[in-house]
Amino acid sequence: MIALDTSSVAHYLAGSTGSDVEAVEVALATSQGCLPPVVLAELLSTPERPRILETTLLQIPLLEITPGYWERAGRLRARVIGRGREAKLADTLIAQTCIDHDVPLVTRDDDFQQFVEAGLRLAL
Repeated sequence: MIALDTSSVAHYLAGSTGSDVEAVEVALATSQGCLPPVVLAELLSTPERPRILETTLLQIPLLEITPGYWERAGRLRARVIGRGREAKLADTLIAQTCIDHDVPLVTRDDDFQQFVEAGLRLAL
């Protein structure tokens, strides 16, 4: 399984190019792609999205939230902030989900680099 971040999926849907877009395409074509729940919520938050897009997004498997997730996410965010770095809540929740499932994340968002020390694996 390979987790897909909002930034890469949005660029994929927009027809952009890049190694992350190629990774999204391969992951979806081989049924290896999955979404952290926060990514699904972000993607569904676009008011002008076509109905067929919503149907397609809902077919991508979701990574489940595991017991103790919220506590681990809070501690993860505190560690990153404690090192003097910014840790957006949504990014922290996505990173913690991937860490919990030991699933690499495809993203073009550099903000996820700060979670690598905590165990986040980036696919690119």
